[in-house]
Amino acid sequence: MTTTVLDGIRAFRVETPRYAANVLERPAADEASPITTVVFVHGNVSSSHFYQPTMCALPAGVRALAVDLRGFGDSETKPVDATRGLRDFADDVRSVLDVLGLDAVHLVGWSMGSGVVLQIALDAPERVLSLTLESPVSPYGFGGTHGPEGTRNDADGAGTGGGGANPDFVARLQAGDTGDEAPTSPRTVYRTAYVARPERQQAHEDAWVASMLTTRTGADNYPGDSVPSENWPGFAAGTRGVLNTMAPQHLDLSGIVDLAVKPPVLWVRGEKDAIVSDASFFDLNQLGALGVVPGWPGADIAPPQPMVTQTRAVLDRYAAAGGVYREVSLPDAGHAPHLDEPEVFDRELARHLGV
Repeated sequence: MTTTVLDGIRAFRVETPRYAANVLERPAADEASPITTVVFVHGNVSSSHFYQPTMCALPAGVRALAVDLRGFGDSETKPVDATRGLRDFADDVRSVLDVLGLDAVHLVGWSMGSGVVLQIALDAPERVLSLTLESPVSPYGFGGTHGPEGTRNDADGAGTGGGGANPDFVARLQAGDTGDEAPTSPRTVYRTAYVARPERQQAHEDAWVASMLTTRTGADNYPGDSVPSENWPGFAAGTRGVLNTMAPQHLDLSGIVDLAVKPPVLWVRGEKDAIVSDASFFDLNQLGALGVVPGWPGADIAPPQPMVTQTRAVLDRYAAAGGVYREVSLPDAGHAPHLDEPEVFDRELARHLGV
């Protein structure tokens, strides 16, 4: 199965000092006029291809770019140093902007990609005109924290990172499985976790599954390594690979509250999101509470992470410190509002960009 480039989109390679990046572009209609440039950053187990319909739907005066992160899509595979949080990815995107001669752009991030664009804002706020966070990972990472302030459950990030990936799902990614007979097949995961309304994307489903299958697997990429832990469920985040970049001891994006210049933020989320929520089915502590993972020691020791509550708490502090954000909550959308409710997502994004 090969990835598909839609009509109106072109793919090209950008050689940077950090990695060779695949980039998709929907050019502006009249590049001689001043144009708005927006850069899309995909999430985990996906690629830039997921954003093509959104790119095509933008007004003609917008130049839309989407970057494949290292180890995803058609970009170069390089190791991910999880001790830097999401900075390997954020620095990669900035290197692409450098080569393309783009000083300041509008950034859109989906899921893990939202964490990447927030990291760019932290490290190089002068490069960011606005932020759009779609189903964002919590500012305190994925799993292993509790309360609106992101307090860690355990110092070692027990139950987070590479050890939390389903090994059969990883094996099916590596094997290029395109079927739907197993609950751990990429196609089934797409239908049950990525979107709440898979019937709306039937024409593109093969392309989205192909995009997921570009994910490179291994200890240095997806899912990453893990280490033993004395705390439940017996493992903790390692230092290599994708999932460990979002472990709470490696990632804290709440510093956006202290930015001197705060770009406006649009936060779009689906109320049927199975991945990022206050009761995520991908949080091992939540699965323990439900009895899916045995031996859960209870909410006093291993509470589920209130991901949405944490994001709202940070953005409320951002606003109190002089920033501006707007939350758009879609009742019938899942983890990918731009696919479940494309008309609403496209309209809200254009409004946010001022185009």
